[in-house]
Amino acid sequence: MSTAALVPQSKLPASGVTIFTQMSALAQQHNAINLSQGFPDFDGPEYLKQRLAYHVSQGANQYAPMTGTAALREAIAAKTELIYGYTPDATSDITITAGATEALYIAITALVGPGDEVVAFDPSYDCYAPAVQLAGGVMKRIQLQPPEFKVDWATFADNLSDRTKLVVINTPHNPSATAWSHDDLEQLWLRIADRPIFVLSDEVYEHICFAKEGHASVLRHSQLRQRAIAVSSFGKTFHMTGWRVGYCVAPAAISVELRKVHQYLTFSITTPVQLALADMLREQPQHWQNLSAFYQAKRDRLTQGLAKSRLKVLPGAGTYFLLVDYSEVSDLNDVAFCHWLTEHVGVAAIPMSVFCAASFPHKLIRLCFAKQEATLDAAAERLCQL
Repeated sequence: MSTAALVPQSKLPASGVTIFTQMSALAQQHNAINLSQGFPDFDGPEYLKQRLAYHVSQGANQYAPMTGTAALREAIAAKTELIYGYTPDATSDITITAGATEALYIAITALVGPGDEVVAFDPSYDCYAPAVQLAGGVMKRIQLQPPEFKVDWATFADNLSDRTKLVVINTPHNPSATAWSHDDLEQLWLRIADRPIFVLSDEVYEHICFAKEGHASVLRHSQLRQRAIAVSSFGKTFHMTGWRVGYCVAPAAISVELRKVHQYLTFSITTPVQLALADMLREQPQHWQNLSAFYQAKRDRLTQGLAKSRLKVLPGAGTYFLLVDYSEVSDLNDVAFCHWLTEHVGVAAIPMSVFCAASFPHKLIRLCFAKQEATLDAAAERLCQL
């Protein structure tokens, strides 16, 4: 009998450690200010922590219902009606997940089969493509161009086929910090209305949108929402990324299929955390209502701090990221520049090319401003030395 180790054939042979893990590790190694990975360096609301402790102390420590606690689903339904003028059924249309990442995964797994085509827009967040690949689907990527990263709707229409099953959108958009308009959603609808195509809308930064017309959600569009899955994240909203709680809103017929995958993946999400979040939504809505202003101040602080630098800051319409153009500083490609910046300047960033399948020759990097003022000021001071 052979004693050689049995090595599995990889289902994701091109995947390795994510760029976020790589850059955070490099930042730690060089004692750099970490503006790469998208997490706050400050804590979430005190009330939320108190409610978690309360529910733990009261014994809410067993399995939650597979779909999520009734209290949280009902609070989400009420918030959705308040924001988007649409009330999803708390029983049939809302599913609590292990962060937005699980919601995205179960949606793709439930809807995409072997040979189905999924249209996405590059730069795109890195978890979409692996899920499509594992489902046996085929990614069709439409490259968006800086600085506006606007969709060419003629190009989009040309990429649709009889095999197109799903379109993945993300607004406000990570990593470009742009935001779709309500007209963009209408343009999308006009091109898929007569086709059996679903829409997966990654809206985790819905409350961090600086656009004058506000966040353009599929839930506000009466036709799109009938075939769409909207994905949200409490981690982004309440500065608690480590809690890993998100949710998706979808019509009952779609939710039935999402839940079939969810129940065999995580089954249910931490009970006392869900109850604490429900309390937070009901009792302190001002937190999410003021979130855009909270983060816009941080965006403006970092932008002003970089005003005298050789970096060109691109406009940011949403998320807690900014793009900067370093073409006046270096001829290095963006990956090499981010490594150099971390090691020699002491600021970690994310290269934009890693979000694209095709070549992305632009000299752009992403900075996270979900940081304390002192952190942003220190980073800006170092970057102004370039």
